[in-house]
Amino acid sequence: MPAREAISGYYAGQGVSIPPDQVLLTPGTSLSYWYAFRLLADEGDEILCPRPSYPLFDYIAALSGVIMIPYPLGEERNWAIDLEKLETCISTRTRALVVISPHNPTGRVATSGELSALGELAQRHDLAILFDEVFNEFLLQPGILPRPAGGSAPLVLTLNGFSKMFALPGMKFGWMAVTGEPGKVRPALRALELISDTFLPVNEIVQAAAPGIFTRGRDFLAAYREEICARWEIARACIDRSQHCNYAHPDGGFYVTLRIGHDEEVAAEGILRASHMLVHPGHFYDIAPNHLVLSFVLERELLRNSFPRLLRMLGETRTADRDPNGG
Repeated sequence: MPAREAISGYYAGQGVSIPPDQVLLTPGTSLSYWYAFRLLADEGDEILCPRPSYPLFDYIAALSGVIMIPYPLGEERNWAIDLEKLETCISTRTRALVVISPHNPTGRVATSGELSALGELAQRHDLAILFDEVFNEFLLQPGILPRPAGGSAPLVLTLNGFSKMFALPGMKFGWMAVTGEPGKVRPALRALELISDTFLPVNEIVQAAAPGIFTRGRDFLAAYREEICARWEIARACIDRSQHCNYAHPDGGFYVTLRIGHDEEVAAEGILRASHMLVHPGHFYDIAPNHLVLSFVLERELLRNSFPRLLRMLGETRTADRDPNGG
């Protein structure tokens, strides 16, 4: 109970009321997704997921017998959710929709207006919302993350954990906060607790440590957040000087998605071979050609040294792509 009380207190500090008995502890967000898929959908049912997205959900869906249906994010609108296209993806087998904010890898933060519209859509179609906020502490502009908890959606499962928040992936401590209509929240919690109790997944020592990490980790988190913002400014300044790519500014998280003017595989491979720098081609995240995904979580000096070199190489790989024989 102290761990759940600490999580409840964390949300209270951000103006969100989530009672401790509406928090389920999990060994990280990946397992939280599996719990949620098993709770919400039978075999053959559908869950909507943003595209582009982190390449995780298809594997969990396959293990759960669930079908993932992509809904588009619009790059031309800074990767905003296209609500009209999303609604056309809903069928009689749709049970829930996944919202990731800040989004991985685009860095898009869903606005209060978007979340309100999603809540109304979820209410109309009786859908649950899975709200993945694991990068919530790393907004690149001051503010508090908008959340669907407390909105009109009938059921919201908010997923978070210590992996990103306190840079503690090995601790395997996460949670699901369950909010919405009482008639849906209570049975959802009973089912989730049964799933969790079946596996007894969260180490008791980790649970006991959680309140202290929230308390003693505040200074670390503040410095960590400030450092991520500073590193983004270094990366942004480098990218803005480049003539070889365009991008939509991320609102949060650790990544930026670049749109380039030539083959992404050629660019990623050329950069790796010539400079031993690893970037991801966009198709890793189901992004339409041609894009590269870069992390700016590197130390400041590494960013200052590597990003200009990487961006110069985009021009060189573009030339090679156009004329592979040098003629």
